[in-house]
Amino acid sequence: MVLQRPWPICCHRLVIAMLLAGLASGAGPACGQTVRAWAGDDEPAAAEAPPPTGADAEAAGISVAVASGRIGGSGRPLELLFGGGLLMIPLLACSFALVVFGIERAVSLRTSQVVPVLFVERFVGRLQAGEFDRAEAAAACAAHPSPVARAFAAAVRRWGRPAVEVEQAVIDACERELNHLRKYRRVFNGVATISPLFGLLGTVLGLIRSFNDIAAAGAMGQPDLLARGFGEALITTAMGLVVAIPALVLHSYFTSRVDRLAMQLDECCQPVIEAVAATGAELGTRRKAG
Repeated sequence: MVLQRPWPICCHRLVIAMLLAGLASGAGPACGQTVRAWAGDDEPAAAEAPPPTGADAEAAGISVAVASGRIGGSGRPLELLFGGGLLMIPLLACSFALVVFGIERAVSLRTSQVVPVLFVERFVGRLQAGEFDRAEAAAACAAHPSPVARAFAAAVRRWGRPAVEVEQAVIDACERELNHLRKYRRVFNGVATISPLFGLLGTVLGLIRSFNDIAAAGAMGQPDLLARGFGEALITTAMGLVVAIPALVLHSYFTSRVDRLAMQLDECCQPVIEAVAATGAELGTRRKAG
């Protein structure tokens, strides 16, 4: 028969242990050891570990950083930018160029700047109504600095010429204006091409740094040392993509925008070509009749 300990004695010792534990919570480690002695805990207190030094301290610091999510910055924009290393400088330069030239092209390729509707309607209407002579038409085109006005001026300079010469002059003028409208496209193409390469270079340099840190610390069994270099590598890669994707989108958008403006220029120049050619035919008829 197995003898059991009377339960009042067990409860008595448990109550005393709980009371002393409450006192020990405000009295420090010494009281904690006393409580363990009263409760019947014969296990000795663990000795405090000495603080890590050297490579162990660095590894421990990086481990804490990984656990707390501080590798590559705490998520703040400035800390993320500075956490990417020196390659963030050319990436920031690319982003600055993208913003500047993007704003410039957005302003320059507006319809009101290239094909102002009010000027086109007035000029074509007066030209078809016979209210313009050559000098007045040339003055009207010179007073309005826009690509469509310069295309009209090319037609006016061929006043009295056959329709073939007038049309060829307008085509040449429109081609020159379209080349002017297409400028800076290579900037967007270059930014979209070179930014991911900078990001890839940052990735490679970050990996090299990680392996060099492990080799210098002699901690081949501590993969936490890779985290710092990986953070830098991922930041530069992400920044390269953040710059390259909008650059590619802007390049495609402005290219299609120039194509639409070219179609509008062609539509606006057709009645001018016909009116100038009709004037030339009328002058030729008068000369023959005279």
